[in-house]
Amino acid sequence: MSTRAFITGISGLELTADERAFLRAERPWGFILFKRNIDNPAQVAALVEELRETTGDLGAPVLIDQEGGRVQRLGPPHWPVYPPGAVFSALYDIQPDLGLRAAWLSSRLIAADLIDLGITVDCLPLADVPVEGADAVIGNRAYGTTPAKVAAIARAVTDGLADGGVLPVLKHIPGHGRANADSHHKLPIVDSSKSELEASDFEAFRPLADLPMAMTAHVVFNALDATQPATTSATIINEVIRGSIGFQGLLMSDDVSMNALAGSIAERTRAIVSAGCDVVLHCNGQLDEMRAVAAETPLLKGKADERARAAIAARQQPKPFDRVAGRAELDQLIARTGASA
Repeated sequence: MSTRAFITGISGLELTADERAFLRAERPWGFILFKRNIDNPAQVAALVEELRETTGDLGAPVLIDQEGGRVQRLGPPHWPVYPPGAVFSALYDIQPDLGLRAAWLSSRLIAADLIDLGITVDCLPLADVPVEGADAVIGNRAYGTTPAKVAAIARAVTDGLADGGVLPVLKHIPGHGRANADSHHKLPIVDSSKSELEASDFEAFRPLADLPMAMTAHVVFNALDATQPATTSATIINEVIRGSIGFQGLLMSDDVSMNALAGSIAERTRAIVSAGCDVVLHCNGQLDEMRAVAAETPLLKGKADERARAAIAARQQPKPFDRVAGRAELDQLIARTGASA
């Protein structure tokens, strides 16, 4: 059965009758969960199952942003707290293998939490390289300030997710680290030269270009396209993301409802599809917006469908893992930085 090229959120802890009818009619490729959708493990697992049953696609991807730190949709009392990326960076500075081990352990533990619930995709890792003076929206979520270090830690995070049976989403391609604003609220504009961007921001993504999925940045790079953010720029998608960086996997937009994008939801959706994103992401669970997105997204076909199928096929079965021992080791490593998870 064909699916439509968007990922949708929903409004609450369970599907409403209107949402159920919408999902049956429009059949989005996947779903994304937020804190408003989460109460306890049994409720989340039931919601995930119902989402898939409603569209008739029992393998449909269910996504979540579970990074650790301040971006963690699952949390106490039912799920543990995880460290932000800056902790891995600090450990890497003490000894690189410690930072990589902690990054792997954290994501492997997160994957175990997600798989218990039927969630199969985590919007992680980040390969953003922050610079001094940038907006704090990335901040301590980042794995460092040099592309080689960021890429190394991002790879360890990716490996932990993959070993736990969870697909990664590389974000925010081609880079959100220089953004001078939070794209949830306004459009960031970056004035750095193309050579600066190639050597730093884009360089962190190149070693990760083999990942199955990536999420775009709602950021304008004046040196490349002064009129459109990366998400709606065919120039940046074709020449930078697909070209210079070499990413060939499934490309999804960041949230179409974020205020960095101009125009109506329908206009934004058309611009995202036209620019070359394979899938449109809509997060806020507002049904009128969901309908507008669905109306403007095509059925998955051609190259986009091939990439979507390849992404799903890349998911592995979880490997054996001792969660208790893994958490104890992670806590010991975190303690070396003087931080707490």
